[in-house]
Amino acid sequence: MANVAFKIEGLDCAEEVAILKREIGPMVGGEENLTFDILNGKMTVARDGAGHDNDTIVQAVARTGMKATPWLEFCASGVCAVEESFWKRRGRLTMGIVSGILLLAGFISQSLYDHSFLSALTGEHEEGAMTIVFYFAAAVAGAWYILPKALFSLRRLRPDMNLLMTVAAIGAMIIGEWFEAATVTFLFAVALLLESWSVGRARHAISALMDLSPTIARVIDANGGKIEEKPVAEVAISATVVVRPGEKIPLDGTITKGSSTVNQAPITGESIPVEKKIGDEVFAGTINNEGAFEFEVIRPANDTTLARIIHMVEEAQAHRAPAEQWVEKFAKYYTPIMFGAAIIMATVPPLAFGGEWQRWFYQALVVLVIACPCALVISTPVSIVAGLTSAARAGVLIKGGAYLEAPAHLQAIALDKTGTLTYGRPEVMRILPFSGHDDKELLSRAAALEAMSQHPLAEAILRRAGSEKIEVTPASHFQSVQGKGAEGLIEGRPFWIGSHQMMHEQGGETPEFHRHAEDLEKAGHSVVAIGNGNHICGLIGLSDAIREHSESAVAELKKNGIKHVVMLTGDNDGTAGAVARAAGIEEYHAELLPEHKVAAVRGLVEKYGRVAMVGDGVNDAPAMAAASVAIAMGAVGSDAAIETADIALMSDDLSKLPWLIKHSRRTVRIIKENIWFALGLKALFLGLALANLATLWMAIAADMGASLLVIFNGLRLLNSNSN
Repeated sequence: MANVAFKIEGLDCAEEVAILKREIGPMVGGEENLTFDILNGKMTVARDGAGHDNDTIVQAVARTGMKATPWLEFCASGVCAVEESFWKRRGRLTMGIVSGILLLAGFISQSLYDHSFLSALTGEHEEGAMTIVFYFAAAVAGAWYILPKALFSLRRLRPDMNLLMTVAAIGAMIIGEWFEAATVTFLFAVALLLESWSVGRARHAISALMDLSPTIARVIDANGGKIEEKPVAEVAISATVVVRPGEKIPLDGTITKGSSTVNQAPITGESIPVEKKIGDEVFAGTINNEGAFEFEVIRPANDTTLARIIHMVEEAQAHRAPAEQWVEKFAKYYTPIMFGAAIIMATVPPLAFGGEWQRWFYQALVVLVIACPCALVISTPVSIVAGLTSAARAGVLIKGGAYLEAPAHLQAIALDKTGTLTYGRPEVMRILPFSGHDDKELLSRAAALEAMSQHPLAEAILRRAGSEKIEVTPASHFQSVQGKGAEGLIEGRPFWIGSHQMMHEQGGETPEFHRHAEDLEKAGHSVVAIGNGNHICGLIGLSDAIREHSESAVAELKKNGIKHVVMLTGDNDGTAGAVARAAGIEEYHAELLPEHKVAAVRGLVEKYGRVAMVGDGVNDAPAMAAASVAIAMGAVGSDAAIETADIALMSDDLSKLPWLIKHSRRTVRIIKENIWFALGLKALFLGLALANLATLWMAIAADMGASLLVIFNGLRLLNSNSN
């Protein structure tokens, strides 16, 4: 049976996650079959054939004081919203406002009753009947959404923050502290409202990704050629879509007519627009610049590269980071321990040391309030989701919280050569004309002979000729020489082009020519010679060009504390050495088969512990699987690369690798700051309670402040440019 998701109303904090795990877990074969997305209030159930139906799960959730709606109903027609009454949308806010008004009314009533504003604030008073009514009503309104969960917790004998707050409020009423009881529930209600608003910021950051792609596409009718506007969900594969200057591209496709430059920053994080021409792929959510073009749709709306990115960012929340797992385990034991500590504080001093019952009972209530663990447990998922979302904006797709933390601890990185450190295609690097020819003339002769060839070296020569605006007229009587090169007539004269071996066979190779050819080969270049019946015209050296940012990226990795960077390649030693030197890499291993790469990565893991393998996500998959973290390079448009890697760099920009490490370290640092701040504040108030210096309203205000501070600290990660 397929996984089933539910929208959970009332899922505000990791405490509710623990409640749902205890209630629903046994019904579906264990807690491991449940995953939660707190930010979107979503619970996913992995069920086998013996699983319970939706109604049973909905009823079980209702017993906890929360409400479940099947996600397919909640997200009908792809829009995740349901028709809600005013009370459902604004009930919490309304009851919070009512609680505040009644608290103020009680305070004013007390001031008038005692003829003293100060006595009402300090509690040195006796409340009148009307004052008590106002305070009691304020407490009930503030606790309106807390009580059902508290009752569930009490029935299950599993103390949580809702029970802590309820017991604190009732205890304050029992000892006549009506102002404190009302203040505790009001401030706690406000804290939950502000917390919900803060968490909503992270949720909206993910929603903003969805806004990148337009909802309407201009489709050209196959019969009449008329342009018709259609919702992207209704556009079929192979349909032709037209995009005007300045518009967002609505779907993934291949250009069939026209050309332009496209801003791919929303997908890849690239700052420079990319030129697109006939045959090039374009992606939904990217922005067309100055030219109009038509493209053929190659993927449906729900399977575009952008849609997959959004889906994986949402799914990533289920892959919890180590910090999240630690906090959840800690909170599981922490809350009952603090409940026990409050009982000890209320009873031991009066019984053992003759302390005043009311005083120590009150301080026990303070302990219950400050014990609320929500500030501790909510900050971590907020930080993780903010980090995942900002990474996606920067063109770095991270599969989960565990993989977001992992780069922070890397000690070594293994880099594939072809397609990672280099562009993965040969380029003309050197032109050496001889016998009176110049660079342009030699390149023109080579392009004329290669105009009919499909060989990668021929394509590189033609690209270079095109970039230098050389008009190429194909050679006549073209004839390929198997495994060596080609021959043809240029302006009626015979010319040949080929390898070093062909140059040797054609004759005329002097010691000087031989030395130049060997120098190029030692530098890792493939040598192409051009000649005619009289002499050798010159040599062209081609190699897989190193990427623009490779050297600076490697230097930045070392600067950021990566102890060892190594290059792994199946290429020959000469070429590998040249690339490694150009990139600033001291160690490289050449002529490796896939199994040799796996062995090399395993050796690095044994030596350094935490190792990343960066490759293309397909050819390097075995080595990537052997590493601690698998990072795919240039994954935009590649299903296999996105699926294979733990982290995918969507563009071919290696500078994203040091950015990723800094971003990961910043995320880990903020999570640690949040945890220690929350624990430190609680320890401080425990000390104040023991010294009889803390009050209930001070404790709840401090807890509310702590929750907001750690959440806002986590939300700083939404700014992907700061480190």
